[in-house]
Amino acid sequence: MHSTVNFVHRSDPESGGRVRLGAEDDARDLALLERIAAGDRYALQELYIRYHRRLARFLTRLTHRYELAEEIINDTLWIVWQNATEFRGASQVSTWIVGIAHRRALATLRHVSVRPSLIGDDPPREAGDPAHEVELRQLLERALAELPIEQRIAFELTCFLGHSCEEVASITNCRINTVKTRVFHARRKLRELLPELGDDAEEAR
Repeated sequence: MHSTVNFVHRSDPESGGRVRLGAEDDARDLALLERIAAGDRYALQELYIRYHRRLARFLTRLTHRYELAEEIINDTLWIVWQNATEFRGASQVSTWIVGIAHRRALATLRHVSVRPSLIGDDPPREAGDPAHEVELRQLLERALAELPIEQRIAFELTCFLGHSCEEVASITNCRINTVKTRVFHARRKLRELLPELGDDAEEAR
């Protein structure tokens, strides 16, 4: 990321999970974006903290490499810093930011090779996760890695980041029905893959 803006990561309890962003969240994001447009670096730092976890989760699954996801996050926030004055409110701020991250990820993936498995490359997690939860998460990661990238992106954005199909259509620049079809096929494929992967894990023991 070519800038003098230095980000210090701190976890933000509001930024993760499958929580749908509401009007209050968007108003807060918009206020931050207005401050960023005025050159307020502290506002950019706050926006980074708000979005880091959700972007890291999404981008790590796409790139399979946490350090690469971090690079894309920094690139995304640098683009936000440069283009905040151009935001016209045609979508939620979150949709705009995730759209930037999505385009940066696809551009990055065209120039790097990634491993087929994400296991061991997740963002750092707090110790004490029950073993069965870790195993289930790993199975899901393996199943997601088997999906075509368009289906995986649609599934991640709707099911994990909480975006509507309309927002995902805006983020990925495709038709709403296309998004719905990709999510449908992703869900069906995951239902087929997870039992198979679970059987493989049992046999490997």
